[in-house]
Amino acid sequence: MRFMMLMIPGGYATAAPDVRPEADAVATMMKYNEELKRAGVLLALDGLHPPSSGARVSFSGGKPTVTDGPFAEVKEVLGGYWMIDVRSREEAIEWARRCPASDNEVIEVRQVFEMSDFSDDVQKVVEGFDGLKG
Repeated sequence: MRFMMLMIPGGYATAAPDVRPEADAVATMMKYNEELKRAGVLLALDGLHPPSSGARVSFSGGKPTVTDGPFAEVKEVLGGYWMIDVRSREEAIEWARRCPASDNEVIEVRQVFEMSDFSDDVQKVVEGFDGLKG
């Protein structure tokens, strides 16, 4: 079962475009990342630049509209993620509990859909598109 652990750092919604984590915080997180890797559950991970350097594309009335960050109405944003492959939701939550997150950070744990989760007719529609197999 694949799960995405989504890091939601408090205050990141208003962070300046050039904000970067401190070396000691990265070193602490790397120990955790190495633990995930040694356990054989880590599939991918990345940190994300602050929303102030991003853009959103909305589709009101089917017409794309681009809004540059920061996004005033947003309270929580993603700061990064881990993609892990574990046996259960409980195991995914246990890995999230081990993260050396600070007081202002939250990790949301979400299961990733597998093709086997969908009906045969949906699987037929995506047949041959390798990016959606798993």
